Amino acid sequence: MGNQGFLQHLANGISLGSLYALIAIGYTMVYGILRLINFAHGDIFMLGAYITYYGIVFTPIPWWIMFILAPVITGFIGLLLEKLAYKPLRESPRITILISAIGASFFLQNFGIVVFGGRPKAFPVPSLFNKIIKLGGVSINLITFIIPGVTILLLLALTYFITKTKTGMAMRALSKDYETASLMGIDINKIISITFFIGSFLAAVGGIMWGIKYPQLMPLMGVMPGLKCFIAAVIGGIGNITGAVIGGFILGLGEIMLIALLPNLTGYRDAFAFVVLIIILLVKPTGLMGERVTEKV
Repeated sequence: MGNQGFLQHLANGISLGSLYALIAIGYTMVYGILRLINFAHGDIFMLGAYITYYGIVFTPIPWWIMFILAPVITGFIGLLLEKLAYKPLRESPRITILISAIGASFFLQNFGIVVFGGRPKAFPVPSLFNKIIKLGGVSINLITFIIPGVTILLLLALTYFITKTKTGMAMRALSKDYETASLMGIDINKIISITFFIGSFLAAVGGIMWGIKYPQLMPLMGVMPGLKCFIAAVIGGIGNITGAVIGGFILGLGEIMLIALLPNLTGYRDAFAFVVLIIILLVKPTGLMGERVTEKV
């Protein structure tokens, strides 16, 4: 593999890692506050892509407005999911909430099959994103640069929100000690709703970027990316936003470089995430940036 090939694969790896990081943040935010693995998160990612598709194809709304509107709509869907599937079970044993999350995931997948149909749909990619940029003899699609840029901007905005605003401070307090935060007068329900909204918003942005880079939509398209992003969050230390981003980049770069260096293992691309997960958990069970916490039953 020459220098040009390496740069091409490096750019693709960073782009894919950025997508994983964007989706993994939603997993880690919800877990950080509720100690809940939202297994429906990958399906929220799928809904975001489909909402964008139908908004662009069947309405006169310009694509750039739909790229903003669809994540907002998806954010409210995530909020509704929390109200219906998780809030009534908040005081129940964790296994009950986990089963509810799995059930919500299956419901959304089958809802997608019934409503959107089982046939793949071509995502309407605006011509702007098909532009090819040449760097040192390497031809790279514009979206390959846009995805990391969007991820970095959203990560900076989220970091500012969490560290500088009262709501963000309430989120951090809630993640440290749920009971004490409630005694301090923090509106628990409001903070949890905002967390689900932000996580779902980011998942939808990831769904749009995914649709542009891999323009084929299917109702089950969120299953494997969702699982990999959960793995990315665990690798980085679930509950830690920076860790989720690092985990996403590790998986994205690792997958692409595995194919580049060992093309015969292309069929094992999805298995790479699980192998990395096992190795990380054997070496550092809490993840790269995770802290050991005592679970309350």
